[in-house]
Amino acid sequence: MRERVYRTEALILRRQDFSEADRLLLLASPAGKRRVVAKGARKTSSRLAGHIELFTHANMLLAIGRNLDIITQSQVLHSFPALRSDLSRLSLAYYAAELYDKFIQEEEENRALFRLLVQTFTALDTTTNPDLVLRAYELRLLHNVGYRPHLHRCAVCQEVLTEQADHFSPALGGVLCACDVAADRTALPMSLNAFKLLRYLQSQPLAAVERMQLSAAVCIEVEQMLRTYLRRLLERELKSVAFLDYIRHETEP
Repeated sequence: MRERVYRTEALILRRQDFSEADRLLLLASPAGKRRVVAKGARKTSSRLAGHIELFTHANMLLAIGRNLDIITQSQVLHSFPALRSDLSRLSLAYYAAELYDKFIQEEEENRALFRLLVQTFTALDTTTNPDLVLRAYELRLLHNVGYRPHLHRCAVCQEVLTEQADHFSPALGGVLCACDVAADRTALPMSLNAFKLLRYLQSQPLAAVERMQLSAAVCIEVEQMLRTYLRRLLERELKSVAFLDYIRHETEP
C-alpha cells in the first residue's frame, strides 16, 4: 500500500498561479517529472512561499492528493543566488530546465538525469564558462536518453574517425568520415577545433570546463551543431532559445 506522505528531493522547473491562493509547480525529482500544488503559497502568511521559488533545489514532504500531490513542507538545499540574479545565467537555466522537460516523461524515474540537472544548475551558479557548461549538459543528457551523438566512430560505417572528419550530420546522429560525407548532403561543415571540443566535452567531467579558454567562433559553432541536432530530435525549437538569444544580444559588449 502506498504511503499517504512521502519525501523527495526536487528542483523546481516551472511555477504558476493556481486557484485563488495556490501555486502549481513542475518538479524534477529522482522519481521523474511531476506536477504538484502548494496550497496557500501566495498568501503573505505562507511558510512555504520562500521555499518554492523557481529554480530552487529543495527537500520536500508531499501528501498524496486526489489529482495532484500537495507540498506540506519544503526545505531549501540550494537557492542558486548568482544564477537567479544574473539574466544571462538565468536564460541558460530556463533552457536547461526546458530541455529536461521535453526529454523526460511524468513520473519516469531517472535518477542520473536528475543528478545531472542539479549538477548543471550548481555549475551555472558558479562557473566562469556557463555556455560550455550548457554544452556539456546537452551531451550528457543526450547520452542518458539514448541519443548520444557519434563522435569517435562514423555515424554511417562505424569506422574510427580521424582528424580529417569535417562534417556533422544531425540527421544521422553524428560525425561522418570522409568516405560517407555524401550520405547526408545536409550535414554541417565542422572545424577541427569544434570536433575536438565536442569529443572533449562528451568524455570529461563537468568541472573540466573551468580550465578551458576557447574562441567565441568555436563555441558558437558547437552550439549551433548541437542546437540543430536537438531541434531535429524534438521536431521543434525550444521556446527558451528565443529568450536565451535575446538576452545574449542585449548583454553583448
